[in-house]
Amino acid sequence: MSKSKTERRVEANEALAICHSIRTSPRKLNLVAQSIRGLSASKAVAELSFSKKRIAKAALAVLQSAIANAENNHQLNIDKLFVKEAYVGKGLVMKRMHARGRGRGARVLKPFSNMTIIVAERGE
Repeated sequence: MSKSKTERRVEANEALAICHSIRTSPRKLNLVAQSIRGLSASKAVAELSFSKKRIAKAALAVLQSAIANAENNHQLNIDKLFVKEAYVGKGLVMKRMHARGRGRGARVLKPFSNMTIIVAERGE
């Protein structure tokens, strides 16, 4: 009486990687995700490696994880991989207080993001 095996979320020629709780706002992370959508895997790695954005390092780790999943778990050819989808979602938001004048306090929001990258093998 074990649970039935869950279906794959992606097709047979695709692999995905998800990273939860990246410490940046989704709006900033989406700028990085936008820059790699549709690129080949090698070009996307180069784009993120030389990006001046701080959060590009975290995005690079997610992309490399997706490439490794494609190679090791699904036996896809890494030379034919491209970034099919790269999207960002909202995560939790830490609420902190910042002391202001006259005994008041102001709210400081520290957002987190979730990032999903799907790589697929190009068909000839």
